[in-house]
Amino acid sequence: MYDMVIRNGTLIDGSGAPGQHSDVAITAGCIVAVGKNIGPAKKEINATGLLVTPGWVDIHTHYDGQVTWDPMFSPSSWNGVTTVVMGNCGVGFAPVEPGKEDYLIQLMEGVEDIPGAALAEGIDWKWETFPQYLDVIESIPHAIDFAAQVPHGAVRTYVMGDRGANNEKASAEEVAAMAAIVKEGLEAGALGFSTTRTILHRAKDGELAPGTTADREEVIGIGRVLGEVGYGVLEVASDLNPEEEELAWMRQVGQETGRPVTFACLQNNGDPEQWQRLLAAVDEDRAAGGTLTPQVAQRPAGVLFSLESSGHPFILHDAYQKVAQLPLAKRVVALREPALRREILDNPPDLASLPEVFTQTLSAWGNMFPLGDPIDYEPGPEKSVLAQAHVNGCSPAEFAYDTMLEREGKGILYMPLLGYSNGDFEALREMMLHPNAVFGLSDGGAHCGLICDASMPTYLLTHWARDRTRGERIPIEQLIHSQTQATANFYGMHDRGLIAPGMKADINVIDYESLTIHPPEMVYDLPANARRLVQRVDGYRLTICSGEIIRENGHDTGAMPGKLVRGPQPQPVA
Repeated sequence: MYDMVIRNGTLIDGSGAPGQHSDVAITAGCIVAVGKNIGPAKKEINATGLLVTPGWVDIHTHYDGQVTWDPMFSPSSWNGVTTVVMGNCGVGFAPVEPGKEDYLIQLMEGVEDIPGAALAEGIDWKWETFPQYLDVIESIPHAIDFAAQVPHGAVRTYVMGDRGANNEKASAEEVAAMAAIVKEGLEAGALGFSTTRTILHRAKDGELAPGTTADREEVIGIGRVLGEVGYGVLEVASDLNPEEEELAWMRQVGQETGRPVTFACLQNNGDPEQWQRLLAAVDEDRAAGGTLTPQVAQRPAGVLFSLESSGHPFILHDAYQKVAQLPLAKRVVALREPALRREILDNPPDLASLPEVFTQTLSAWGNMFPLGDPIDYEPGPEKSVLAQAHVNGCSPAEFAYDTMLEREGKGILYMPLLGYSNGDFEALREMMLHPNAVFGLSDGGAHCGLICDASMPTYLLTHWARDRTRGERIPIEQLIHSQTQATANFYGMHDRGLIAPGMKADINVIDYESLTIHPPEMVYDLPANARRLVQRVDGYRLTICSGEIIRENGHDTGAMPGKLVRGPQPQPVA
């Protein structure tokens, strides 16, 4: 008698093999049998007409604070994710010198746009070292599994104090001290080390995140500990500027240690062909025995402008500031008044003192689109604010203004920033299909006021496998493999991501035809009533972690089987 059998579903097992009708038996949190005519179980699940897949493994999230108060890791768990990897981009909350917690909060708030008030109220600091942090978060009940990486920013400020926060050069002794802390974290169970090298990542005070300008000796000196312990991933968020120098130190770490080095690979509007050079560099490195791995997104990195967002095209207008602090409902009433509408539209601010990239973003009408319902992340140029304003006989600013007032002030304008230079997804598709690429960059838990991409694992099925019309789709079996077995194995979690006897019973049962991602919405459910953008999803009938149903038809069940993943996990023997 099995604990559970999922019967008659279309099994897509995560290996990349074609789907097949099959039953799946689970006992004691593990898959024990896959096939036809499986015997009885205490709980029978009829999956006729449904997909049965592994749970998604999302390797690029920022739940480092949320892990302490949200057992569901929402909204990732709403999207069928059963394992998350956090601690990316060099930011996190351990190690921390007692009394310096506020610095790490404002660093995370600036880099990842997570409200500082929520972090200050939600985190109960009970640790100093990274191993102590792991012990604390391990003791809290959770619905899904989670893994952590050691963040460069926290390590650097712990060792160097203000000098580290200000990106001053580290001495050889300080590099050795940082490496020792990272090694301690890895040996305690961290799955990697992360750093940032982009000028976009700034603390709330405007300063570059610690480690951004660290020299080769520092990043290589720390990276070598991955080879010493024999496991772990080095994750890098980089501007790749200078390109060759950045790739060179990453290549060196990978070739010396044999450990994977992954960097964010996106199409850059300022250099639209750079991604092709980067993939060529990866091929060259792999041919030489290296480990360079492009981490690619499945839709553009873009911002969502609305009346509730951190920014929108009219947020700097003096007339808008008259009503900016009103509750949304009252603000909508005021913004619909013809006199105020005209005052806002006719009196744009003087933006001469602001960086050009910022001013261009707020008025790039040809690259701004109503997101709509159903949502459209791959709109053609005819759907831009500029084009639709022309059709409607109004100015782009007027069209944008009225779009945000739709749905009682919840209308959204979508602006793709990276990955949409050509106005379609063909560059993204080529990156996704690269044999050495790994799927990531959902940023679950982060960018609460402008971005909402935690639904990217679901988007693989709704857009790339089922709905895409502006180019070729990708076979569903390949997509599921890329978001399950491939991501799990990349971080050394060989016990999941595949539906096969002996593997961990992390499973989704999905109504594929009705799978729907709804438009983003702003909710105020973080500690201190802070805000965040979320997307609701329909179509996940069941999400199972370690053999327990944690979500059923869009609702949490209360089951808490989630565990901290400590270190690499070997593939079980069937």
